[in-house]
Amino acid sequence: MSLELGGKSAAVVLDDADPAEVAAGIQVAALMNGGQACVAQTRILVPHHRRTEYIDALAAMVDGLTVGDPADDSTRIGPVVTARQRQRIRDYIQLGSAEGARLITGGHRPPTGLDRGWYVQPTLFTDVESTMRIAREEIFGPVLTVLTYRDLDHAVQLADDTEYGLSGSVWTAETDRGLAVAQRIRSGTFGINQAYSMDPHAPFGGVKASGIGREFGREGLAGFLDTKSISVARH
Repeated sequence: MSLELGGKSAAVVLDDADPAEVAAGIQVAALMNGGQACVAQTRILVPHHRRTEYIDALAAMVDGLTVGDPADDSTRIGPVVTARQRQRIRDYIQLGSAEGARLITGGHRPPTGLDRGWYVQPTLFTDVESTMRIAREEIFGPVLTVLTYRDLDHAVQLADDTEYGLSGSVWTAETDRGLAVAQRIRSGTFGINQAYSMDPHAPFGGVKASGIGREFGREGLAGFLDTKSISVARH
């Protein structure tokens, strides 16, 4: 049996990463398909002492996204899949404010000029605690949460503080430093200065509540095979 389930993945931003490059990467890592992706990295962990720089860059990125007709090449955020899902996402946005998170941009109201259709404004929350539901539950929509960390140990702790373990990423100017962080976080896939690995030659899948088994690669094929052991007595 193979199960590919959900996620609430973290993007860990190290203090040497360029804010503009991080924001451009998070646009893909967190908001692909309008955030309707199991691998979406909607928990963004930034160092406390540089939080303002990263939050400003993320807010500018979110504000600059064109919401509208997915057939239009200028559109970056299309509609969500159903009216029910749109309402679910809006409920989470209201919940985030009620929990005490700070709404930087977006919100539960329809985007300007889009009263018809299942559209949700791309939304960014800061002052988010790991105990909040918007930081723990899979929203499956364009809602980003920013959490701050004190040091690398705290960042790893926050990244792993989830029942999920599907994807994740680390953003840094030093690849070796990013690799050291990636190796410490329990997740099925991980990217260094990119969203995550989807190389068809590499196994894809999750740990914990994010699934059982793997797709792609030798490991993906192994799940469909029966292995037979034969032993021979030597005289």
